Amino acid sequence: MTMQKHYVTFYSPGTFVAETNEIEIDMWDVAKAMQLSNGIEQRYGAVPYGFRFTTRSRADDEFEPRETVRSPLYYLPHCKLETIDEVRKRADPDERILLSNMESNGWDKIVTTTKGWKWTQPFENDDVLLDGSAQ
Repeated sequence: MTMQKHYVTFYSPGTFVAETNEIEIDMWDVAKAMQLSNGIEQRYGAVPYGFRFTTRSRADDEFEPRETVRSPLYYLPHCKLETIDEVRKRADPDERILLSNMESNGWDKIVTTTKGWKWTQPFENDDVLLDGSAQ
């Protein structure tokens, strides 16, 4: 028999890497995760920009559970999706390093927070930008 537990991990802006909070949940539920995100605050008042679900499983003959399923990263509605063309068109001198990183790393899209601490990162193909209707 296999034991399974489900988790949601929230990601918030950190100093160098994202700060995380992990909560055990009954099932993967986007609307519930969005509600839970409202009560999370990290150091210096940082709030989550997104979350990911995981499921961990352990067979009877295994000592430690292992991650068996992982969801895409869901970005909360207070994030903005932008393409490399939009960043180029702005031609903001303060974004020259961002544009250079996008070009050299092949990032076609980025996502940036519009609430709380500013945080920008690549938007991957399977990522999801939520629009708020799931709440």
